[in-house]
Amino acid sequence: MTDLSATTGVTDRPSGTAQEPGRGNGNPDPIRRFLDQQNPETPCLVMDLAQVRDRYRQLRSALPDARICYAVKANPTPEVVGELVAEGASFDVASPGEIELCLAKGAAPESISYGNTIKKRRDIARAHEQGVRLFATDSHADLTNIAEVAPGSQVFCRVLVDNTGSKTPFGRKFGCAPQRAADLLVRAAELGLDPCGVSFHIGSQQLDPAAYRHGVDAAAVVFADCAARGVRPRMVNLGGGLPAGYTETAPPLADYVTAIEQALEHAFGPQRPELLIEPGRFLVGDAGVLRSEVVLVTDSCDGQRRWVYLDIGRYNGLAETEGEAITYRLRTSRDGDQEGPVVLAGPTCDGDDVLYQRTRYELPRTLRGGDWVDLLAAGAYTASYSSVGFNGFTPLPTYCVDGDQRP
Repeated sequence: MTDLSATTGVTDRPSGTAQEPGRGNGNPDPIRRFLDQQNPETPCLVMDLAQVRDRYRQLRSALPDARICYAVKANPTPEVVGELVAEGASFDVASPGEIELCLAKGAAPESISYGNTIKKRRDIARAHEQGVRLFATDSHADLTNIAEVAPGSQVFCRVLVDNTGSKTPFGRKFGCAPQRAADLLVRAAELGLDPCGVSFHIGSQQLDPAAYRHGVDAAAVVFADCAARGVRPRMVNLGGGLPAGYTETAPPLADYVTAIEQALEHAFGPQRPELLIEPGRFLVGDAGVLRSEVVLVTDSCDGQRRWVYLDIGRYNGLAETEGEAITYRLRTSRDGDQEGPVVLAGPTCDGDDVLYQRTRYELPRTLRGGDWVDLLAAGAYTASYSSVGFNGFTPLPTYCVDGDQRP
């Protein structure tokens, strides 16, 4: 599908320009073809729905007994959600808006997990009215709200675990200690709720598959504590963390699956729990390319590196460059020319709108205003992080193509 009415919705790493990604089936890259033929206004994000489907099926095959809940926050483009509905996915949502989106695209209410532990009482009630019956929690206050306005619902408690190895760790905002989690699940049973399980999150873009051991071990502690008090959870929610392909090479999916299976065997043995997993970045990250335009190229005051200013920055789609945590692979209209070191920055009148200054990037020395720069594997947490209009710059538009359809 080709739709030009867009959905608005110094570290030394290998970086710089990158080879064009291919579909592996002999067909030209559908995103590149769309950009070349349609020449849309920049900046824009282009998603290949075929890659989203392929990645979902890959995970489905690797973890056949896990319920896959797409983390809608990663990319809430309606076409992406619709494709995953058609594939039979479930959905991890964070707000009433994401619930409305999933339902509008045909998702069944029972396929939706309200995974945000911070939610208004009225939003819980509305979700329950719409048929949502699975809720995350990590506090007595939230649990009480669920019991009072969503009676009989299933609840799982999020535990706080070590995020070491993650490029974007969560800090201490979400989750609680295993002892507190067990207390909450026991209390849930007393309140007439179904204390179905435990969740954790090992941090987004997790590069250490062994990190799953921390979460699974913590879940097993909660299970044992609950069982000693007559409550028997049955589900472990593995959360997110599976990576996309940025400049730093990530282990293959098989390594993560092996780590998960080994952790489950170690912690639970033959009493394997039901599994749920909440991939976001893994499903959509590699399926998107963000096309930007060079606004200006200037020399730096010290004469060491040129500054390349793009029409995309931290406020209109590249929020994850904060702290230079996520380093995108780049492709330019002048690839093949001699390269030199650069600082990459966005277009706004904000001194913090600098994308990469410590991380070493080299781009063609011939690059100038009007040329394009593509950020590869940009399908996750770009358009969904775009501001409404900081400095008057409009939100990042999204186009969708389908690489499985003939041009």
